[in-house]
Amino acid sequence: MSQTLFTNATLACVAGGSGFGLHDNFALLVEDDRIAWLGPMAVCPETADREIIDCENRLLTPGLIDCHTHLVYGGDRADEFEQRLEGASYAEIAAAGGGIVSTVKATRVASADQLFEQALPRVRQLMSEGVTTLEIKSGYGLDCDNEIKMLRVAGRLEAELGLRVQKTFLGAHSLPPEFDGRSDDYISLVCEEMLPRAHAEGLVDAVDVFIESVAFSVAQGERVLARARELELPVKAHVEQLSDQGGAVMAAAHGALSVDHLEYLDSDDVASLAQAGTVAVLLPGAFYFLRERQLPPIAALREQRVPIALASDANPGSSPVHSLLLIMNMACTLFRLTPAEALRGVTLNAARALGLADEIGSLETDKQADIVIWDVDRPSLLSYRVGMNPCVAVMQAGQWRDRNRLVIA
Repeated sequence: MSQTLFTNATLACVAGGSGFGLHDNFALLVEDDRIAWLGPMAVCPETADREIIDCENRLLTPGLIDCHTHLVYGGDRADEFEQRLEGASYAEIAAAGGGIVSTVKATRVASADQLFEQALPRVRQLMSEGVTTLEIKSGYGLDCDNEIKMLRVAGRLEAELGLRVQKTFLGAHSLPPEFDGRSDDYISLVCEEMLPRAHAEGLVDAVDVFIESVAFSVAQGERVLARARELELPVKAHVEQLSDQGGAVMAAAHGALSVDHLEYLDSDDVASLAQAGTVAVLLPGAFYFLRERQLPPIAALREQRVPIALASDANPGSSPVHSLLLIMNMACTLFRLTPAEALRGVTLNAARALGLADEIGSLETDKQADIVIWDVDRPSLLSYRVGMNPCVAVMQAGQWRDRNRLVIA
């Protein structure tokens, strides 16, 4: 049995109902891949035959979790960034053949090796800031072979980089050009061929759908989620990003793990999320890059005690963001979340959004030992500073992933 003892640490456990779950002058013991004990230094266990890490009052948090990304894709959309600065809207760019469809073209012509090499620096950047779990969606292939190609690349990233990757099938992301005017036929393809094949190959951890005026209707989205449930797969949905389509209520009725974006979610519909135990995933990067002004119903989410998660939404069009620390700051600055809400949003609540809260997301005994050491003495600094990375070392499942900046006692 391998053992690592962290001593003289400030712990932000983010367990329980709210706040940081802050403990000063604590120790934490890892045995193999699990947290075995944590408590005050005054009752620290014996230290024989253990690796001892003197944290020198540094902050320990759970590994960060990015629960909504589109990290595997070909090309970029910097030209659309310029168009939006000149006044074009997201919907106008999509109607002119840009947006998601332009990334589909680049992704289809790219080989799996090329997609892997392009995704590597994006994932490594997130990992450098303490990310130990992330979700990667498909959705830029929009046919069987290319959707599966993307999901296989996501699996390869997990295998070669040593972090946990949750693979989400998002075949219903946009209507491919070859199905122009035949959206119901495309949804039939998604439900009858694409999703079952990806699932049969063991490539799907969850199923997502984009319900919006520029994507699919609530009725079409419901077909996808119902098919996923038949296959006993968890579901989630992109909803209420650009307009209120009623997708969040429908997804919650299907027991969705999360509904994501939510800028145009009606406050009266928040109760349906609370009743279903569905997590609200807010994506301030897209809000920022699209220069949105409609705020998600934060007060209603708080009042109904809906868990609020945060994610990068890393993608080439609406959120080319590869920093969860920046996302935490954006959430505080743009959405007026507290630093404690922001940290919970990229740890425990993000784990809930992936259906993994029993395994990861907080510092508690028997949970997987995903631990980040930060060169700060209080957790609010993680949301406060922009452009600085205080990550000192990362442990993933009890194994050191990166401790190049850590001085070992």
